[in-house]
Amino acid sequence: MDNILAAAKAIALARRNHAPLAALERPPVDEADGYQVQRALHDLLLPHAGPLVGYKIGCTSQVMQDYIGIPHPCAGGVFEKGVHDSGVKLAAAKYVRVGVECEIAVRLKRDLAAGEAPFTAEWVGEAVEAYHPAIEIVDDRYVKWETMGAPTLIADDFFAAGCVLGERVPRSSVPDLKSVKGRAIVNGEEVSHGTGADVLGHPHNALAWLANHLAADGKGLHAGQLVLTGSLVKTLWLKAGDKVRMELDGLGVVEAEFT
Repeated sequence: MDNILAAAKAIALARRNHAPLAALERPPVDEADGYQVQRALHDLLLPHAGPLVGYKIGCTSQVMQDYIGIPHPCAGGVFEKGVHDSGVKLAAAKYVRVGVECEIAVRLKRDLAAGEAPFTAEWVGEAVEAYHPAIEIVDDRYVKWETMGAPTLIADDFFAAGCVLGERVPRSSVPDLKSVKGRAIVNGEEVSHGTGADVLGHPHNALAWLANHLAADGKGLHAGQLVLTGSLVKTLWLKAGDKVRMELDGLGVVEAEFT
């Protein structure tokens, strides 16, 4: 437990100081260990980041699994102070190396309790109240992320640094999420695109993975929580002055500027 807390404290200090994280003195030894550090980290971040309001799921598409080099999904926390409305202007200097991803976010209308597991895509889909077009904000907070290893990346919320949400779309109004096309536009130029099917075959598959992942630890998802289901495109790394627009067919648009 001392190793868990020591790793969490080192990560929390680096995040508060916007300082690149070097290899931890006592890194988590495996992914289960990484999630224990992550939970300890969340407790340390609450006074600065506000309450935990949901989760992000990383590595849900082949393009992201290939890019990060991890062949399965990973989860991280989303905190209240990191959630922004479309049109927000954010200082690039508040991040070590800011990046964005094009996502379909879900808002839950009811709890998904651990005792209900195992969850299927159909089951969790019934628990969704609404969807948002979303920009996930990620931060390469590492001296060299490629050398950190999956357990440490998991411990540090898997690059999570917040999100920007477009208008909510009620579940009854959404198109087939599998065929939703998402376009990532930076400074007026389309730089990447993908579809909902790129997210584990369907975004609800990612949501089911998260619910089962939490249930394995006796935890659940709760009504009102937000879940970023995973990127339709490879991460786009930005610089100060960049304007980002994500267009998701049938879900709308979401925009942000990094000053």
